[in-house]
Amino acid sequence: MFTGIVTDIGTIEAVEQTGDLRVRIATAYDTATVDLGASIACSGVCLTVVDKGPGWFAVDVSGETVSRTARDQWTAGRRLNLERALKLGDELGGHIVTGHVDGLGEVTEVAQEGGSHRVTILAGPEIAPYLAAKGSVTVDGVSLTVNSVEDGADGTRFGLNIIPHTAEVTTFADIAEGQAVNLEIDVLARYLQRMERYRERTQHGAA
Repeated sequence: MFTGIVTDIGTIEAVEQTGDLRVRIATAYDTATVDLGASIACSGVCLTVVDKGPGWFAVDVSGETVSRTARDQWTAGRRLNLERALKLGDELGGHIVTGHVDGLGEVTEVAQEGGSHRVTILAGPEIAPYLAAKGSVTVDGVSLTVNSVEDGADGTRFGLNIIPHTAEVTTFADIAEGQAVNLEIDVLARYLQRMERYRERTQHGAA
């Protein structure tokens, strides 16, 4: 489990095709304290540390994960939002995040709004029903509050405000129109989704 509070920005140093992708990521983490087999969220994707050294760790990224995450994410030079797994007793500063990508979004607008950036993201139909104003969403591993939701013919757009601090400590300093992002719905919405599907199935069965 994670909280969506980014604690480092890593940079992909190398990518090697070894069946799966072996991705080496430079980090400011003290990797002596990172165990092999530990989980680290990489721009919202929970991955397992399979190798490490001073200032870097490596993960294996399956073809399934590549197909379900933002295009061009697993390329050398790409910056990633990093978060180590939550420990019991840690402060829960964001919201409960699993590190499982539910769908992709596309940034359609970035505009200055006061000292912040107003970011609008177009979400697909698998995400749209679980977005609500003042609810939580994880974008590239960052816990954020949804400010607005608008349904349209081409999908559902939702708005976010990225404050200067968030931009400074995440990859959102470079966010741009046309960029693909990883989205994870709030865990409470995930349970509501399951409850609704179960209710519909049982009602149809009873009929």
